[in-house]
Amino acid sequence: MSLKRRQFLFLSSLSAFGAGLFSWKFAHQKFGSADVAVATPPKKDLLLRFVSVADTGTGAKGQYAVAKAMTFYHKQNPYDLVVLAGDNIYNNGEIEKINAVFERPYQDLLKQGVKFQACLGNHDIRTDNGDPQVRYPGFNMNGKRYYTFRRKDIQFFALDTNNNADWKNQLFWLEKELSSSNARWKIVFGHHPIYSSGVYGSNEAFIKTFTPMFKKYGVQLYINGHEHSYERTRAIDGTTYLICGAGAGNRPVGRSQWTEYSTSDLSFATYEVYPDRIEVSAIATNNRVFDKGVIRRG
Repeated sequence: MSLKRRQFLFLSSLSAFGAGLFSWKFAHQKFGSADVAVATPPKKDLLLRFVSVADTGTGAKGQYAVAKAMTFYHKQNPYDLVVLAGDNIYNNGEIEKINAVFERPYQDLLKQGVKFQACLGNHDIRTDNGDPQVRYPGFNMNGKRYYTFRRKDIQFFALDTNNNADWKNQLFWLEKELSSSNARWKIVFGHHPIYSSGVYGSNEAFIKTFTPMFKKYGVQLYINGHEHSYERTRAIDGTTYLICGAGAGNRPVGRSQWTEYSTSDLSFATYEVYPDRIEVSAIATNNRVFDKGVIRRG
């Protein structure tokens, strides 16, 4: 082969490499301060994709904005489960508002078979102690104020964290269920925070009650609302605490030594569960991912 021919082939390969590198950079660049939530190729080892949101039930424009973003994400990355972490109906848990504060805002998701698994918040118990919501089919509580359900190798435990909860029996039930579970992933959710840098702050009684149990039985994630903000902690004794209470309104939030990310932006959280990790993302009403984290098993 002549020298000129070899030079031509070498320069052509460099040109192709440069074009490929440019294309990769363009495909992976940031848009503004965060990535737009776009469709991702399905991964063969994905066990479950779900989302969480809380403090939603206003029926106002903030709720609709978050619901619209949840629907957009669903079109790009299908899911069939929403963890609804309390204060489902403002201001007083009146079940007659259910169409305005739940069925209409999430109608696109409900029509596509997305299942909402709810727990009770402090506003929800103001009417009949929340019993109408416990019986409402769309919240899938099946008449129970605390309950568990399983998706493949992921087990969820829903709690009633209100002051008037049946704490004695609930804690006995929770420890029994956690100790007997053989699920790879254990996820607990309730309305009130355990660790928080928001308006209400951390709950010292909950820290003493729940964190030893979570550590003993390998709970990897606790999800809650009540604070109208988003906050994700680092793993604390093996458990990540995630607040997703900016589902309709927002309040200020700070940072603590254990905070990985916090913001008051209206938002919801997404989770992709794999055998060895959970990939967490937080998405704002402009469909941009503003936080990403990984929860490692063990």
